[in-house]
Amino acid sequence: MTPDEHLTLLRAEGERLASMPASALDAPVPTVPGWTLERVVRHTGRVHRWVAATVAAGPGASLGAEVEPLPRGPECLSAYRESLDALLTELSAHDGSRPTPTFTGPGELRFWIRRQAHEVAIHRVDAADAVHAAGGQAPEPLDARGAADGVDEWAGLMLRRALAEVPVTLHGKTVHLHGTDTDDAEWLLGFSPDGVTVEIGHAKGDVAVRGTAAELLLTMWRRRPLAALETFGDADVAHRMLDAAVI
Repeated sequence: MTPDEHLTLLRAEGERLASMPASALDAPVPTVPGWTLERVVRHTGRVHRWVAATVAAGPGASLGAEVEPLPRGPECLSAYRESLDALLTELSAHDGSRPTPTFTGPGELRFWIRRQAHEVAIHRVDAADAVHAAGGQAPEPLDARGAADGVDEWAGLMLRRALAEVPVTLHGKTVHLHGTDTDDAEWLLGFSPDGVTVEIGHAKGDVAVRGTAAELLLTMWRRRPLAALETFGDADVAHRMLDAAVI
């Protein structure tokens, strides 16, 4: 996906999050123990503010800018929308190749555009799950192409960070992820003492995990159970990967 497509995804998912009902702010998030809808909104809005401040500080800045937390109570929703709008304004003001600091070192603005799009997509589902569990409507589905890109980011960035030291129980193991509803949505994940490798394309692994791109993304982020997907081969390898990849 291009930076413009990521911005479109960020805007759409952010608007959905901002539109959550204030009456459900105390509703627990079923898949994130200890979190409520309000905590999701306040957390995501504060991340928006932090990223916007980081980008605004310029290419030579360091991470760690202090930002104000969002207010508690119903006001958090309007404050979230303001934070989203400010982030979109800042990200849209520059070319995707603009140098910027990231949590992996010096990078380009496109890193944050993509990261924020997928951050909001996952947390919007958290929020919608809380509303649904409290008696509201079921979550709107994730965009399939966006979800496939989210799986790609999870594998290439977040999984590698989470497993900077690969557990011995995963050494020499491979996991094949297959998104069934989008083109080119296949990855082979390899684990060794040297880290995680990611190959794009069809290949045989110790276990294959199949589902829609959205199902894969939510499972990799531990929002849905692995049992909801098709697995072929040694499913214990996939369980061990997910147990170790706590982000």
